[in-house]
Amino acid sequence: MTLPKILGMFMAGCTLWGGSALGQLTMTGAGATFPYPIYSKWFDEYAKVDPSVRFNYQSIGSGGGQKQIIKQTVDFGASDGPMSDQNLAKAPGKILHIPTVAGAVVITYNLPGNPTLKLDGPTIANIFLGTITKWSDPAIAGQNPGVQLPDDDILVVHRSDGSGTSFIFTDYLSKVSPDWKSGVGANTAVKWPVGLGADGNDGVSGQIQQTPGAFGYVELVYAVQNKMPVAEIKNAAGNYISPSPDSVTAALASAQIPDDFRFSMTDPPGANSYPIAGVTWLLVYQKQENADKGKKMVEFLNWALTKGEDMASPLDYAPLPEPLRERVLKRIAEIQVGG
Repeated sequence: MTLPKILGMFMAGCTLWGGSALGQLTMTGAGATFPYPIYSKWFDEYAKVDPSVRFNYQSIGSGGGQKQIIKQTVDFGASDGPMSDQNLAKAPGKILHIPTVAGAVVITYNLPGNPTLKLDGPTIANIFLGTITKWSDPAIAGQNPGVQLPDDDILVVHRSDGSGTSFIFTDYLSKVSPDWKSGVGANTAVKWPVGLGADGNDGVSGQIQQTPGAFGYVELVYAVQNKMPVAEIKNAAGNYISPSPDSVTAALASAQIPDDFRFSMTDPPGANSYPIAGVTWLLVYQKQENADKGKKMVEFLNWALTKGEDMASPLDYAPLPEPLRERVLKRIAEIQVGG
């Protein structure tokens, strides 16, 4: 027998033992970049719990995740903005919103020395509206006495893709600025008055790091991983709050959460609440036509909402509080497996 034939038989055997012979299932998902760091951790850890299933997740933005779950081109979607009634009506079956973790959207920037700035909502909104254009503007300087601010232009950076991070951010701006609410509004994608667009949280982070004078918003973990400065934001109680799992948990504790789990938690009450925060959802069909995949999805979701939640805080996300977690586990139990 020739060496090529021997190698061919060996490779075929490896494929058999590593793939179909073990009955490994691949679950495909797509959507939000906001939870990508923790979802990647979950998928890696779950492979140790159940080696028979692996997850292939593409972080393409919440808008893309919603579109793909509607078209059923993925087994699950992911979004940081709740699906609208209009989008839900396009789906061929009932889609469930499964909250997983909460996180902070932070203001980050590129300044000499990268000081920790203090900013209120109207100032942030006016920067994104283009009515505040200089770093030395009195609205910024007045909140940051003693900080040396250059007399340079502010270079706004925003998301160019449909984004749940943008939904959380624009939802917040709509609550703190009547001009933003009437002129731009809240959505996963909006017509930005000024600025440069970048794709994904990682794209915005990179653009800000490369651009002196840049100013933008990303999910907290991206700023932490890239050692970028983040601003303290003035909350509804009048306190400047740093983004952290604890301040996001404080915001989540005040949220009014309906039965379908579609809710906003921006600009909440509470002395210690961080004001630009949101929950992220996995989107799954209540009726799972593929029994094998449906069973694996339910098993994974139950693991994620129990064991997986313990991994949230080390990655700068806030785990769901126990009462909400119990509600979500009951919703997972309503998923119907099989055609």
